[in-house]
Amino acid sequence: MTHVPIAILGAGLGGLTLARVLHVHGIEAAVFDLEASPEARTQGGMLDIHEESGQRALHAAGLHDGFRALVHEGGEAMRLVALDGTVRLDEPDDGTGGRPEVDRGALRDLLLGSLPAGTVRWGRKATGVRALGAARHAVTFADGGTITTDLLIGADGAWSRVRPLQSDAVPAYTGISFVEADLHDAAVRHPEAAALVGGGFFMALAEDRGFLGHLETDGSIHVYTALRVGEEWLDGLAPEDPADPADPADPADPAAVKRSVLAEFEGWSDGLRALVAEAEGPLVGRRIHALPVGHRWDRVPGVTLLGDAAHLMSPFAGEGANLAMLDGAELGAAIAAHPGDAEAALAVYERELFPRSEASAAESAANLERMFGPDGLQAMLDLLAGAPDDTAA
Repeated sequence: MTHVPIAILGAGLGGLTLARVLHVHGIEAAVFDLEASPEARTQGGMLDIHEESGQRALHAAGLHDGFRALVHEGGEAMRLVALDGTVRLDEPDDGTGGRPEVDRGALRDLLLGSLPAGTVRWGRKATGVRALGAARHAVTFADGGTITTDLLIGADGAWSRVRPLQSDAVPAYTGISFVEADLHDAAVRHPEAAALVGGGFFMALAEDRGFLGHLETDGSIHVYTALRVGEEWLDGLAPEDPADPADPADPADPAAVKRSVLAEFEGWSDGLRALVAEAEGPLVGRRIHALPVGHRWDRVPGVTLLGDAAHLMSPFAGEGANLAMLDGAELGAAIAAHPGDAEAALAVYERELFPRSEASAAESAANLERMFGPDGLQAMLDLLAGAPDDTAA
């Protein structure tokens, strides 16, 4: 049985940021991830990295210059479109915004490349965790191995194996499901779609549903078709793996998925429907889950959570990845500031974690209601124009 002083479960952006900040302070940690290698799967689409959270974390990690080299120039442009294809808002990226866009995979590679070789232990899927007493814990893995640790950090996402040590909370379905699609080499192969989406972020909302998209750095368009539907709507269409709901399964028949999705958008413009009809490759279904707003726990010796494991929320405020990275940076700084006293470090970290994650989760939940109400487009236009907010009423 191997002992590691600090064990981080999950090599996502939050776990890697924590490992990097600890490394900057001369503190060694081991990161365990279920994926077989860094290339095991694609890492998703674009992320807007916020000055007050994600960028703050990158400064703490000494990686902000590297991050700036990854920025998608023009990616902060925003376009809102009605269901008939009419453009209602078209904001260019003038270079003055505080939320530049980067490719998630490239950002993860930046973090991975900043860590000493061997920091991340790939192919280590945690199957169980248990308390050993005296603030120590044991983690067992699918390969039969076991480690013990003095400090266990659950950075292992929505369906965290570590969370039950501290909280009985489980993610609940928010009422929104996605079907994700891609249009490759859009300017050449899908010029009408490229002209509709523009150079940055794109939304078309109406009648409890919509299309959200983004021009990627490789010239493709990644589309999230979003629907307010029952939790069972994806069953048989794009089912999630029951053994791991965080790992959605690709449907066997993309043509059947397209037909089912397009049936939900009768009456929408041909240009918008083409974002699904012209999609290439597999389409992926994803049910959107969230933990309760304000999720928190009593201090448990020797263990804590960060990122989605701590505060899973819907993506409709763009805060998830940013908060995960800030969590990692703040936890790393707290550990470094309290050498030999992990409990003091965790108390400081959680005292700041809970209120900031509650505020972001509340914003995400409110935006979900705005976007997927009967007139989501107008609600978002009003929000962006600074109209009075009655969502929480």
